[in-house]
Amino acid sequence: MRGEQLARQWRLFQKLAKSRFGIGLDPLVEELGCTKRTVYRDLDALMQAGFPVTSEKRDGRVLYKLIDTFRLGDVPFTADEVLALAFGEDLLRTLEGTVFHESVRSALAKIRAALSPELASTLASLAGSFRVLPGPHKSYARFRETIRALNEAVIGRETVRIRYRTGGTGTASARELDPYRVWYRSGGLYVVGRDHRSGEIRTFAVDRIGAIAPTGRRFEPGADFDFDAYVGASFGVVHEPATHVRIRFEKDVAAYVAERTWHPSQKLRELRDGAVELAMEVGGSQELKSWVLSFGASATLLEPAALRAEVLRAIEAARRRYGR
Repeated sequence: MRGEQLARQWRLFQKLAKSRFGIGLDPLVEELGCTKRTVYRDLDALMQAGFPVTSEKRDGRVLYKLIDTFRLGDVPFTADEVLALAFGEDLLRTLEGTVFHESVRSALAKIRAALSPELASTLASLAGSFRVLPGPHKSYARFRETIRALNEAVIGRETVRIRYRTGGTGTASARELDPYRVWYRSGGLYVVGRDHRSGEIRTFAVDRIGAIAPTGRRFEPGADFDFDAYVGASFGVVHEPATHVRIRFEKDVAAYVAERTWHPSQKLRELRDGAVELAMEVGGSQELKSWVLSFGASATLLEPAALRAEVLRAIEAARRRYGR
């Protein structure tokens, strides 16, 4: 099939691009899982499309690689990098309408304009074989100027004045913020910084910022602030002290859970009945509770006891509603 052929040729091109000194026919056959004749045909297809594939004989073996000086037109990108950018365009589709997505699209347009028609056509075909479909996410098109103002404040280290609506009560309040970092997580954009009202490092959802204005005052991030450490202990977005968490997942979802990394601290233990037990050191109890409940009867929160009690109350409340 055409899709399988393009995928195989793309894998072949990747091997050639990453092989500094060249790669022989037999390793290519083994890597691609096809015949020598198919590899010859794919090499010829790449050359016909404009990719500068070359070969040289060394120690009685024929080695294939790309010409060392290979670049796409006058643009200092390899074909591998262009396709990675195209892949990134899909990843940023959740931010469509913002400066992030538009900038990637603009950069790709400039790169494609410098390619030969043959190479551009081949890259378009190959890129069409790899797609990213975004999951649930917020729409940020109408927050374009808010995002731009936050980016400028982060880069310029300038305090901003914002009007912020809390998620729980919906109450709006004015406050000043030293924005340290704009952060994308779980389908949403957030800004992390020092809140002047509380004097603490807080996380604010970008879509709840109703107004933003620069103050003209500069700030310096706290010397002890470590963004990776700040977000690393959280299960989601909410920053809370980490606590030991254990969850049992039944056999029907065990493979799904085991195949994924849910948190850097996780430890997975297989149980005799086919279930798995996941242990983590995380904060963000409400986000964790919602996640456990999303598995229904297939997940049981074992500890901490206080959060287990909250999960049980939520289950009982749901049972009462369904029983009405």
